[in-house]
Amino acid sequence: MSLFSLFLTFLYVGAFTIGGGLVAITFMQQEIVGKGLLSPDDFFTMVAISESTPGPIGINMATYIGYRMFGPVGGLVTTIGTVIPSLVCIIVIARYFGKFQDRPGVKSAFYTLRAGTTGMVAVAAWNVLTVTVFRFAAFRSAGGLTALGEGSLLALFSWPALALFAGTFVLSRKLDWHPVFFVLIGAAYGVAFL
Repeated sequence: MSLFSLFLTFLYVGAFTIGGGLVAITFMQQEIVGKGLLSPDDFFTMVAISESTPGPIGINMATYIGYRMFGPVGGLVTTIGTVIPSLVCIIVIARYFGKFQDRPGVKSAFYTLRAGTTGMVAVAAWNVLTVTVFRFAAFRSAGGLTALGEGSLLALFSWPALALFAGTFVLSRKLDWHPVFFVLIGAAYGVAFL
């Protein structure tokens, strides 16, 4: 893939990412992993790093992928490609939205956009779960559903990752901690147990 093709890819991602950075992950996965430019493991390692660094995850991912593929120039090009559509949309919306925000069609459009983007976020979450928590290859090699016994069920999950996922999910729902604490706990857990 050329640098210009990469720019166009991230221009596309930036133009159709409605709902935030987690939705962008789904588009990036289709465009980058789907074309064989990165392995799924490399991609989701980038997701973890991008989620752990300051700034919007979609832009962090774009910068990281561009940097990984073409160095600093690639990081700059992918970042610009991702940001341009949002910048243009925000300028147009800021200029005209006040005049149209109370119209029924506009309200209906934003209502359905929320539902659609929620589905896209769920897809992104599922994709990350399948790489980090589930071990489908090990489950299949242990017999899968045809030999549904203790061995195959044990092989289905990465138990340390499942424990961290469940613990983080429950604690983040119960405690009003800043997300950086959960990131630090996850990093410490990984060093100690994986």
